[in-house]
Amino acid sequence: MENINFILSKNLKSLREQKKLSLDKVAGMTGVSKTMLGQIERGESNPSISTVWKIANGLKVSFTYLINEPQPDTVIISKKEIQELTEDNRKYRLYPFFPFDDKRRFEMYTVEIDRGGILSAEPHREGTQEFLTVFEGELTICINSEEYTVKTGDSIRFRADKPHIYGNSGDTIVRISMVIYYPS
Repeated sequence: MENINFILSKNLKSLREQKKLSLDKVAGMTGVSKTMLGQIERGESNPSISTVWKIANGLKVSFTYLINEPQPDTVIISKKEIQELTEDNRKYRLYPFFPFDDKRRFEMYTVEIDRGGILSAEPHREGTQEFLTVFEGELTICINSEEYTVKTGDSIRFRADKPHIYGNSGDTIVRISMVIYYPS
């Protein structure tokens, strides 16, 4: 992991150049001197938290936007690198490929359910939706006491702010992709 001051220097310079702003203009927008901004961009300064907040507020970005490493445009995630979450004596396995990100408002999983496997899910917060696509097997899902069967190649969308149960009553494994969308 890179030094936070180095990350800040790269992010600030990149943002300033994207917005085509001079150091003078950024100084006027943030209340941070041109000299200090130049030192930050060159990695020669260890700015205070207050200074970083001034810069973030002046440029209308989040604090963490300035101090976190930018995400690459393309990311490959290997299943073997993901921490598997299990339920029902390992008959239900959840792989969080893309965790929740406030900018995107969703998270994405791969789920595997062995024969006879089941998971009872608590209702999520109001307005939350789930989008499931079955790639193998036959998923039985009970939403607010109503049962649905989703077959290989089919998908279902539902409001997940109600109790729901995922199950596999078939003879083969069920593999699904799950996207959970959270309202703002």
